[in-house]
Amino acid sequence: MAAPGLSRSGAAPRTYPLTLQEISLHPIRLISFGYLHLPTGPDGSPVPPAADRIEDVRDRLRDPAAARDILDLDGHHPRVQDVVLNTPGARELFANLADYATLPAGPRRIAIGCPGGRHRASGLTELLARALRGHGREVEVEHLHVHLPRVLKTSGPSTGTSA
Repeated sequence: MAAPGLSRSGAAPRTYPLTLQEISLHPIRLISFGYLHLPTGPDGSPVPPAADRIEDVRDRLRDPAAARDILDLDGHHPRVQDVVLNTPGARELFANLADYATLPAGPRRIAIGCPGGRHRASGLTELLARALRGHGREVEVEHLHVHLPRVLKTSGPSTGTSA
């Protein structure tokens, strides 16, 4: 008979959930993009990249343009990532995306979009990639529009900066 708390083989019983290292997962591709740079479909709406999940953060996370010191930076920069992560609702969204990415039969591609693709989408993508890699996940990152200049979009009678 096995000792209490051990299986018949003498090993400790399995605890769940499994860690990422214990699950053989396929690589995941994270894509950041800017809606204002996308081609449009027949109905005139932007056509985002193909993905298992497309996260539109345009209305979910406020525009970080209020932090003027990041306007000329992009999501690769730690300051931008800090501003994005400290935006109300960002930590909850980040946790949700991380949980989704670790599902055993989980996604192969997650795309995150904001207006220009330079701040919110690319910063959140970089943070998510770092977290998943830290748990042993193979991650490929593609930033479609981070290299493009900031987008100035008209929001009614005045012009506002989008990122």
